[in-house]
Amino acid sequence: MATEPIAEELAGTCVDSHGSAIGMPQLCADWIPNQVFWLVIALVVVFLVLSRIALPRIASVLAERRGTITNDIAAAEELKRQAAEAEKAYDKALADARAEAQAISQKTRDEIKAQLDEATAAADAQIAAKTAESEKAIAEIRASAMENVELVAKDTAGAIVAALGGSADAATVSAAVGNRMKG
Repeated sequence: MATEPIAEELAGTCVDSHGSAIGMPQLCADWIPNQVFWLVIALVVVFLVLSRIALPRIASVLAERRGTITNDIAAAEELKRQAAEAEKAYDKALADARAEAQAISQKTRDEIKAQLDEATAAADAQIAAKTAESEKAIAEIRASAMENVELVAKDTAGAIVAALGGSADAATVSAAVGNRMKG
């Protein structure tokens, strides 16, 4: 029959009489050159698409990222430098504030000491005035006490002389008491 010559022709081509592949067509030795040809064509097309379209886009994205990273690093370095300068300025301001606080504290201490010295001097002056007044009052009290002692002594001496049976005039008693009080 007519199909037999076709089957004999195709017997070495890995195809059965109905035109279907026998087994795995990828492993058929008759088809390998055809598969290699299309594989090379597909690889060339993929290479051209990647090299002309995809890879330049990827390279531009990578370059843009590299530029962004470089700019970010530069900005970070600048911010770090500014932070270091700000820290130095802060430390200087803090040291100046501490020095100013010490100066104000010392000035306040000096003012308080001056006021205290003035108050002490005023108190010493008041104490000295009161002491002088007190000494004057004590001197007056002593003087009046001495006068009173002299009067009491004269009266007592006159009373003792009278009690002993003698008579003494006031001038004699005064002279005797005066001599005795003088020492």
